[in-house]
Amino acid sequence: MTTDSANATPLRESRLGDIARTLAGATAVLRRHRLDFCCGGDVTLRDAAQRRGIDVEAVEAELGALDQGVVPALPDDDAELVTHIVTRFHDVHRAELPELITLAAKVERVHHDHPAAPLGLAEALQRMRDELLQHMQKEEQVLFPMMAANPGARLDPPIQRMREEHDEHGEALSDLFALTDELALPDDACNTWRALYLGLRKFTDDLTEHIHTENNVLFPRFESAGAR
Repeated sequence: MTTDSANATPLRESRLGDIARTLAGATAVLRRHRLDFCCGGDVTLRDAAQRRGIDVEAVEAELGALDQGVVPALPDDDAELVTHIVTRFHDVHRAELPELITLAAKVERVHHDHPAAPLGLAEALQRMRDELLQHMQKEEQVLFPMMAANPGARLDPPIQRMREEHDEHGEALSDLFALTDELALPDDACNTWRALYLGLRKFTDDLTEHIHTENNVLFPRFESAGAR
């Protein structure tokens, strides 16, 4: 993972998911450079940077300069990890998305003629909410109970379907960033617009972390080797 010894894997050859999971502070760096460590967690830093047209040495230097503290530990117990996912991410998405949709609709209505107005954002967020609600319900009512009932089982088919839906959520996030010009506020943005983008930044960070936690931490515990 690090370059501290001749035998260590250079950061650029490490998978994004592993970097995010084991290096304290790495997720903020990866998000800043729009390097997808959740749905694209199996891609190496070198390959991901190349696809984005980013200088891998610069990203590697940023990651190497991070305080090598301890990454906040996720529960080792499967049931506790699932509870963490539901309370930290599922419940939060359900609580926050309706207000974001309301704010987006207001900004679109009031600032329709503004050149930076995120037209179509409310509709896009509504689609994301609908899809996320269905996805989370399937996990909570089907996949997570299967995990609880079959500790150590290989649940490749349902997990693969959840991974595919995660990829779709990732595409929706890309569309959201395109609609909002990467969440860039115009100088004359009103307080509602600012509140909307602040909330969207939290939501996009949460959803990215949510998918990462499932794809790179929970799911591998129930997948066959080489299933991904």
